[in-house]
Amino acid sequence: MDQIRRFVNLKVLIGGGLVTVCLFGVLLVYLGSARQEQPTAASGTAVLYIIAAPSPTPLAPIVSTTPSPTPTQVTDNPISSTITVGTYVQITDTGGDGLRLRSEPGLSGMVRFLAIDGEVFQVMDGPIELDGYTWWLLQAPYDPNVQGWAVADFMIVVQNP
Repeated sequence: MDQIRRFVNLKVLIGGGLVTVCLFGVLLVYLGSARQEQPTAASGTAVLYIIAAPSPTPLAPIVSTTPSPTPTQVTDNPISSTITVGTYVQITDTGGDGLRLRSEPGLSGMVRFLAIDGEVFQVMDGPIELDGYTWWLLQAPYDPNVQGWAVADFMIVVQNP
């Protein structure tokens, strides 16, 4: 009886060993095939990602929460005598701070854009005298969404932008 038990135990050990070897072989084959599918850094294959250019962002509606004083139309002002609707002006003498383009004339208007020295804009409306300044509505020639009211003190008329 002992011989039969030894024989059965030997068969179980050999069978278990064979199953283990087979499973290990299958695992090696699987890992080898998965490794071949992934490109390596030394393969020399370049990957190019194309990112779409951004589209223009529409402006949000302008909402004023504080009532602004009623502006008055200016007819004679020495500062703005050469600036008229339709002319092009260049931003100048801001000391590097830039000129704030506001949602409405006056210091209470929300700042929409900051124009830097040297930028050119077309005059769309004005003049309006408010808060001790003469205000003109400026619009960028490259983007009609870039517009706002600005103080005439920091503008000079340019002929051909």
